[in-house]
Amino acid sequence: MATIPPEWPRWEVGEVVGYLHGASNATLFAHLVDGTPVVYKPVRGETPLWDFPEETLAAREVLAHTVSERSGLAVVPETRWAEGPYGPGSAQRFVDEDPALDQRALLHPVMDARLWPIAVLDVVTNNADRKLGHVLPTTDGRLWAIDNALTFHPEAKLRTVLWGFAGRPLPNEMVGVLERLVGCLDELEDVVGSWLGPSEATMLRRRVLSLQTMARHPEPPVDRPPLPWPVW
Repeated sequence: MATIPPEWPRWEVGEVVGYLHGASNATLFAHLVDGTPVVYKPVRGETPLWDFPEETLAAREVLAHTVSERSGLAVVPETRWAEGPYGPGSAQRFVDEDPALDQRALLHPVMDARLWPIAVLDVVTNNADRKLGHVLPTTDGRLWAIDNALTFHPEAKLRTVLWGFAGRPLPNEMVGVLERLVGCLDELEDVVGSWLGPSEATMLRRRVLSLQTMARHPEPPVDRPPLPWPVW
């Protein structure tokens, strides 16, 4: 299991209401002890993967939220380390999806500019599983990035449905995001390094600095699958 510093903020999950179907890991709808609805993912319910260390996915969810907040992207619902009825794990504040919006409309005929913050987050966190269903629209017009467990791998793993931005210059707002990230890289490296390991921390720094230097979205890889499976 990832090493979580004792001083790191924690939530306490109270009642587990039900199971959210369709996920490869245990994904539970629950309430914190204060009644706040959350999606609770206990470590003990993680399915082992061949390329990610066991019992680290919950920590990666929390760290993706940390990067989202430190950078000002603010696209990951609040996600904290949590203790609950099924042991430690992550808990993410529940976001109610807008059922009227078909996410496919965000990609065609052109990529919706509101996807830029999620695309940048995925590049710097090396998200290996940005499915279209992991982009959650809400009735206020916001787009949220959920299911961020397959992140921070030290090897290049980016798999995403957002390649419509490939080769395009970063908008000025995203350039500012990278400047903020560079300003707090020492802090982020310490956190990622202590939770996951030095390789993950080093590669986070390299990805941030590389994207800042390129100032454009990368092109899809040619030596590995560029899309998650399934894409939804």
